[in-house]
Amino acid sequence: MLDRGERPAGLARWRADGLVVAAALPPLALFVAREWQVAGAPGFPLDDSWIHLHFARNLAAGAGFAYNPGIPVAGSTAPLWTVLLGVGALVASPSLAMAKVIGVLATLAAALVTRRAACAWGARGDVALVASMALLWMGPVVWGALSGMEVSLAALLVAASLLAHAHDHELASTACAALAVLARPEALLLVPFLVAARPLTLRRVGVFAVVTLVVVAPAVFFSLWTAGTPYPAPAAAKVEGGLVGWLGGVREPAALTWVRRPLAFLREWIVWLATIHGLLPVALAPALVLVWRRAGRTLGLVTLALIAHPLGMALLAPYRGPAFQEGRYSIHLLPLVVITLAVALGGRWGGDGWVPDLLSHTPTPPVGDPPPIAARPAPPRHAWVGALAGAVWLALAAAALVPAATRYAWAVQNINAMQVHLGRWVDAQLPKTARIALNDIGAITFFSRREIIDLMGLVTPGIIPYRRRGESGVMEYVAETCPEYVIIFPAWFPRLAASRETLEPIYRIRLEHNEVAGAAEMVVYRLLRCAV
Repeated sequence: MLDRGERPAGLARWRADGLVVAAALPPLALFVAREWQVAGAPGFPLDDSWIHLHFARNLAAGAGFAYNPGIPVAGSTAPLWTVLLGVGALVASPSLAMAKVIGVLATLAAALVTRRAACAWGARGDVALVASMALLWMGPVVWGALSGMEVSLAALLVAASLLAHAHDHELASTACAALAVLARPEALLLVPFLVAARPLTLRRVGVFAVVTLVVVAPAVFFSLWTAGTPYPAPAAAKVEGGLVGWLGGVREPAALTWVRRPLAFLREWIVWLATIHGLLPVALAPALVLVWRRAGRTLGLVTLALIAHPLGMALLAPYRGPAFQEGRYSIHLLPLVVITLAVALGGRWGGDGWVPDLLSHTPTPPVGDPPPIAARPAPPRHAWVGALAGAVWLALAAAALVPAATRYAWAVQNINAMQVHLGRWVDAQLPKTARIALNDIGAITFFSRREIIDLMGLVTPGIIPYRRRGESGVMEYVAETCPEYVIIFPAWFPRLAASRETLEPIYRIRLEHNEVAGAAEMVVYRLLRCAV
């Protein structure tokens, strides 16, 4: 039976959760409204979203983890998200609506867990509540919820790992962090910081190592079997340098590897944070110091992952920077960002000792902190200052949401007008048995269901050695595999597109306002002969 103290605390927590869910509605409504205004229909802001959905449909249909049914391939850098969509496709349908619903639910869960994690790390309940709302009012987070991409799931798992870490639940923290790696591989950079955040013991290191290996090993073995590398084919195809590139045979100047690219990624990371909220990088710098003072090494060391993230991306597996495609490689760390700010700015420690908080989920201070000096509640001083600061922060966040929603809407318009349109055109106009070589494999394959050859190598790893020789290698691969049709951006393959003895253009799409497509024009060609 609940005592008198537990009942109001429980009601307060439910009320706070309701406020978090309610806070998600305005930004989601803004993005959906702009989507309809600009695109005229719902859609995804990336062609990659359709890749996940096509994999998911094949999984649900019993065709395995395959893009062309019957040919297994490690073609997803976020296999956990792909499998989750596969479950959704099995239960409901492999549809745009299903993917968006799962994304929104994962985003709401990430915000709810983030609030609990902030409380567990010592933030006052009201500050943790504002922090979780601020997370939902970040443009990239809303984009992630509606994008059909894996970033919401990765953010949820990172937040869950931080919550478990606050309570010193070693196994749960490790498992969530390892699963986050399967949702967004950049999350691997967080693992060593979690390991070292508490006293290093042989048991602790062993738990993290064994659990991470057990969780990640199936994906590694599947990649070795189908792509010939310990990482998925998209990583092998896209990575431009760093350690992974070096292992794949890419050689580049040392100054680029060790100096120029890391500095460029660090600058891009700071600019991206400022784009999300003008005060974010300014507030985050002192917050990193304050967290060490208030929560100690257990959280302070983990927050250093925010600095290591852009540098690690640059050194280990660079493809595009931290801000690429609305920050899809960085969004998973935004729960850590708001938790850092909440703990730094709203801790429950002060001259009067620890102050119990009905919105908190931590009845005692986090592990490693001094015990409470006074158990009596202390009325907050100058509470209006904190309320005003929270209101100003959310107002500035709202201002940044408007351009973010417009970018999202135009991205949906671009993908619908080009790739989705071409997928439906192929389905209606080309033979069902036609094999098609593509450089964008998502929506065209999803809607046409044709057998495809991926000229970029994401799901056709056999082309990757050819691609390293440049466009001549791609042309050689096309000649050897001899697809009936080729659909490409001529700007990407100018020599191939200009070969009129080989390719005959039969249909083209051109975007008047291109925001996300690889080029403004995509052309469908009929292959006239295989000799190039």
